[in-house]
Amino acid sequence: MDRLGIAVIGAGYWGPNLVRNLRSSDDWRLAYVCDLDLDRARRVVGGFGDVDVTDSVDELLADPTLDAVAIATPAGTHHGLALAALRAGKHVLVEKPLADSTDHGGAMIRSAEAAGLVLMADHTYCYTPAVQKIRELVEEGALGDLLFIDSVRINLGLIQSDVDVFWDLAPHDLSIMDFILPGGLTAEAVAAQGSDPLGAGRSCLGYLSIPLARGAMAHVHVNWLSPTKIRRMVIGGSRRTLVWDDLNPQQRVSVYDRGVDLAAASDDPSDRTAATISYRLGDTWSPALPEHEPLAAMVAEFASSIRAGRPARTDGRAALRVLRVLEAATRSLAAAGSLAPVERDELPSELEVVR
Repeated sequence: MDRLGIAVIGAGYWGPNLVRNLRSSDDWRLAYVCDLDLDRARRVVGGFGDVDVTDSVDELLADPTLDAVAIATPAGTHHGLALAALRAGKHVLVEKPLADSTDHGGAMIRSAEAAGLVLMADHTYCYTPAVQKIRELVEEGALGDLLFIDSVRINLGLIQSDVDVFWDLAPHDLSIMDFILPGGLTAEAVAAQGSDPLGAGRSCLGYLSIPLARGAMAHVHVNWLSPTKIRRMVIGGSRRTLVWDDLNPQQRVSVYDRGVDLAAASDDPSDRTAATISYRLGDTWSPALPEHEPLAAMVAEFASSIRAGRPARTDGRAALRVLRVLEAATRSLAAAGSLAPVERDELPSELEVVR
């Protein structure tokens, strides 16, 4: 098939990674790199003379040979750039988070669907072999009923000027949960505790507690101030527990046949006094995982969804579910950590398609 033409808007932190993967993809023809800093854009393009450098979004959107844009700019600019691209008939890939609010994210989704265009979120971790294996194990019931998810994402990170640590780091963990949970992340409420010990004006470390279906609980710890880097998720089930350690290339995923069994000695489910607790200590195994760059799989999925005329695996609606949890977390922070409801998953009816 002919390669699809694409432009990358934003040559800062994430843009160069998109440029590298689009350049090496058989699906894409990288036509433009756009940034207000032209020198930075030229450095990202390097010696590739077939890629145009521009600081004008209007210029690249006017190109009829361009099929899509990839947006890698601050979250507050996603809404305006995406709508402009959709109006110009371009498919859109957006760096996480999808937008800076659910209202803006919903407007982007409605515009894409009205135009028959693909709107995809770059939830990169969902395209890692490890997370795809986790989804497979959850779907086939290998872990049993999910009891808890405990995720830690901490490092000595760059303190962002436009978002707090929740909006910077937690979208990774929330998008993973949305990807692996049957039916997506349909949380009804969230409690958030954050701290700003440096006086940066925003939370630099924090904790999210998210009640899930049937009494399960998810917990997310994010931190910009840790001198050690940890990327770990523990998923506990009624049959087995899975540990994903993203920084351990030799054993990223481990499955433990260990757990606690509660056997009631009475037919009355409310009578726990006669319950018998037993501990199950079985084998541990690590599934073999293929090696590939997640971003390469992500840009291939973007092309595939465009050609097939179908939603991407991490489409706008998946990204909107993540946004809803982030907004609820912000409301919880403002309410001293009390449980804040998550808005319904449906797109608000008052959002009009922006043409």
